[in-house]
Amino acid sequence: MTSHQNTQTMKPATAAKKLGVYLEATPAEFQEGVVSRAELVALQTDPPQWLLDLRRDGPHPRPVVADRLGVSIAGLARGGVTEALTTEQIEELRSENPEWLPRERATQAEVRKEAARLEEKKADEAAQSRDTRS
Repeated sequence: MTSHQNTQTMKPATAAKKLGVYLEATPAEFQEGVVSRAELVALQTDPPQWLLDLRRDGPHPRPVVADRLGVSIAGLARGGVTEALTTEQIEELRSENPEWLPRERATQAEVRKEAARLEEKKADEAAQSRDTRS
C-alpha cells in the first residue's frame, strides 16, 4: 500500500491574511488561484516584487493599519476607518493626529498592560502550584 501525500492548499484570502496584505490589491492570478503551503513559504522567504511593493506602499488590510497606528481594529472602526489604507494615508493620519487617535492609542496601551499583568499573574500562580507540589 502506497501513501499519497496530498498538497495542502488554501484560499487566496487565507494566504493574503498570512502574508499581511490586502487581497483586493494582489495580482489577479493570486486572487483567482489557490495557494499551496509550499507556495506560501516561497512567497514568505523570497517575496516577488508585487508583494514587496504591497507591503511597503499598501493598501494595507485593517490589522496592519491598526498595528502601524498603535490602535486596535475596533479602535479604527470607532475612529471611522473602515477601509484599507495606503502607507501615505497612514502617515497623513499620524500627522493630522485626529482626536480619536491618541484616545485609542491610550486604550490599546491599557489593554496591553492588563494582558501583561494577567500573564504575569498566571505565571506566578503556576510557579506557586509547582512549589507546593515539590
